[in-house]
Amino acid sequence: MISMRFKNTYFLSVLTLFFILISCAAKTGTAITVSSQIDPSQTQAREIAVGANNTASYLPLLAGKNVALVTNQTSVIFKKNGYTHLVDSLLSNKIKISKVFSPEHGFRGDMDAGETVADGFDVKTGLPIVSLYGKNKKPTNEQLQGIEMVVFDIQDVGVRFYTYISTLHYLMEACAENGIPLIVLDRPNPNAHYIDGPTLKMEHTSFLGMHPVPLVYGMTIGEYAQMINGEHWLKNKATCNLTVIPLKNYTYQSEYHLPIKPSPNLPNDKAINLYPSLGFFEGTNINAGRGTENQFQQYGAPFFPESDFFYTPQPNAGAKSPKHMGKLCYGVNLKNTERLSSVNISWLLDAYAKTPKTETFFGPSFSAHAGNNELKMQIKDGMPAKKIRASWQPEIEAFKKIRSKYLLYN
Repeated sequence: MISMRFKNTYFLSVLTLFFILISCAAKTGTAITVSSQIDPSQTQAREIAVGANNTASYLPLLAGKNVALVTNQTSVIFKKNGYTHLVDSLLSNKIKISKVFSPEHGFRGDMDAGETVADGFDVKTGLPIVSLYGKNKKPTNEQLQGIEMVVFDIQDVGVRFYTYISTLHYLMEACAENGIPLIVLDRPNPNAHYIDGPTLKMEHTSFLGMHPVPLVYGMTIGEYAQMINGEHWLKNKATCNLTVIPLKNYTYQSEYHLPIKPSPNLPNDKAINLYPSLGFFEGTNINAGRGTENQFQQYGAPFFPESDFFYTPQPNAGAKSPKHMGKLCYGVNLKNTERLSSVNISWLLDAYAKTPKTETFFGPSFSAHAGNNELKMQIKDGMPAKKIRASWQPEIEAFKKIRSKYLLYN
């Protein structure tokens, strides 16, 4: 009876407060709404706690050690009114950082895809920056000399040819060879809600894909690191001394909005969601929006049939020399496409059909992007999308069994 009275009293109090608020709103002529000043991406970033935010779990492991970081512009700790870069946070906590390793696109994330990233120094902190993109993709023994702990914290997008997981592989290998523990601060995968695409054949191993996984693998980067270890994919089947600082309040179905661009040509949620499907065009003569403000949200070429949608690629941030620069391209606008939960192969088939036989469609890196030669042959043979997709399924199902051993979330 006491409990029932309490519930009734509580309900009446809430109801009274609600009517008071409505009355006040009516008197002032305003509506009760959520402020439009709130950035939903920042709100969700606080609700899903990234590994970097769980400082209590990793600061004690770093105390008193010479630490190296593998970071870029996405390596941040979220706060109520924004975020702090991991480097600044660790320095403020008296952690000794000896150097910072940077992946493709550089420490600030403003370099073109494929552009050589040079060594240098961080202007703000004076820390030495060592590039892991270019000739030096794996930290050398000399570069790791004196390092007692390495921390990896980079936002991934869950696509095999997005090279941050290749950087992770080489880092784990170097740490294993030098007996240095590695901490991975986990971050959400915005494409974790599905698993799809062709699985890489090991004869097509490159920096665009180093492991026999589907194009979209449905794992966070921390889980992926555990899989690299557990499946013995490192050189000589070595095992890295790995610690993953997990996420909180995260599921694979979480629609995570990245508050910071993970790379120059993935500017928003739409581009990130379309990237697995449009990324195939990187290995063709088709422009996928580079050189525009709608990167990976459209595709086209000057030799496509004339249409109502057209654009002209021009040099911009992250694309100094885009495909078909300065040429009028006719194509397809995908900005209003609904959120994908599978790889859409029909756009690739459409582009192939629209390309005259006098033009070269496939580039030298297409098989590296696809992870096999089969997809190229299927397209050339005129195989329909449904049959191509069906050919992926046996290997996807086999991968799911491997993946299940390393999952940390629901």
